[in-house]
Amino acid sequence: MRKISIFCAGIFFSLAMVSGAAEQSFETDVFHTAQGDLTITFIGHGTLMMSIGGKVIHVDPVGQYADYARLPKADLILITHEHSDHLDLRAVERIRTAATAVVANGTAGRQLKGSIVMKNGDVGEAGGFRIEAVPAYNLVHMRSFGVPYHPKGTGNGYVVTCGGKRIYIAGDTENTPEMKALKGIDIAFLPMNLPYTMTPEMVADAARAFRPRVLYPYHFGATATSKLKDLLKSEKDVEVRIRKMN
Repeated sequence: MRKISIFCAGIFFSLAMVSGAAEQSFETDVFHTAQGDLTITFIGHGTLMMSIGGKVIHVDPVGQYADYARLPKADLILITHEHSDHLDLRAVERIRTAATAVVANGTAGRQLKGSIVMKNGDVGEAGGFRIEAVPAYNLVHMRSFGVPYHPKGTGNGYVVTCGGKRIYIAGDTENTPEMKALKGIDIAFLPMNLPYTMTPEMVADAARAFRPRVLYPYHFGATATSKLKDLLKSEKDVEVRIRKMN
């Protein structure tokens, strides 16, 4: 992997701002880490929010799924790719400050002035977090013959290290060799909706390969999440958790 250096100062958020997420009735999970509790807020579709140590990470913020005027300002914003269900410029501006680090793939980055562009394979630091950009692309599902919904070399997934935990947010992708080669993933978000990303069988195949400790299907639309649970029921060291992310 190529290495790049990225630095940005973080900011603290107030308890009043955090309460905005609770008021909008999102599910949350809490993980204990060496740097305190990591709270993951499940906003919807491919959109997430995480907080740890007074810092806030927003992933693919989209106004369709939340009122961003009522959510905490971001220390770090991650944009996986430029499709409208992942990149919403207005939502980004509602949570962005002068101190916010915005990390994006190249196509999205060109629409976000001052953002940090990460290419597939880049490793760096932004907002006080280590970030690895993982290729996100289709192998099988095509928009038309030879034209994938997500071409190789364009979109990113991200591995973010928070309090010693490695969190993989896959973006829109299938079960690629790069995904299956990942190591030491504590928490993984894998997309599971057709025809754009993976079938439950593809998600299960990837999970058996890189074995995340906790697996959340997300961006799953109408796909039956119960099928994934059935496929992985014998994998005792991979915990499948279902949250409201359709």
